[in-house]
Amino acid sequence: RYNTRLPTLEMHLKQISRFHRIVGSSPQMQTIYSLIERLADTTTTVLITGESGTGKELIAEALHQASNRKGPLVTVNCAALSENLLESELFGHVKGAFTGAVKDKTGRFVAADRGTIFLDEIGDLSPQMQTRLLRVLQEKVVERVGDIKPIPIDVRVVAATNRDLKKRIESGDLL
Repeated sequence: RYNTRLPTLEMHLKQISRFHRIVGSSPQMQTIYSLIERLADTTTTVLITGESGTGKELIAEALHQASNRKGPLVTVNCAALSENLLESELFGHVKGAFTGAVKDKTGRFVAADRGTIFLDEIGDLSPQMQTRLLRVLQEKVVERVGDIKPIPIDVRVVAATNRDLKKRIESGDLL
């Protein structure tokens, strides 16, 4: 009896370490595990959709952990910050760029260099922030608020939303 449980336990432990903290063995979860494995070592930007509480952040963590990226996983909750604060958090700023900018600040994109940035609740971004983010994705550089010097970055972007982006595009809320 002990011998038959050991392989099951070993398989479960391998799955936990391979997919970080995700637990599940349903056919749907097997599809997700397969997607994580296929996407892990790509540089592709990934969008994770689903209702609140479905584990989107766990999927982002698993993608980063399974990848060959050497830098950190940096998480930003886009819905929790005002647009001005979000811009400074994502891209950084230079001293004097705005009231209260008493020193230079490194943005989250630069902090995530050689790693992954997880942009949670990306569906809440304003059109202006979408444009700024698109430039970062295309050019692979960031410009701090109040600065014109581009900073090159090597960051994998994983984003998540619980919003129906197709409906927001059709309504004109998204670019």
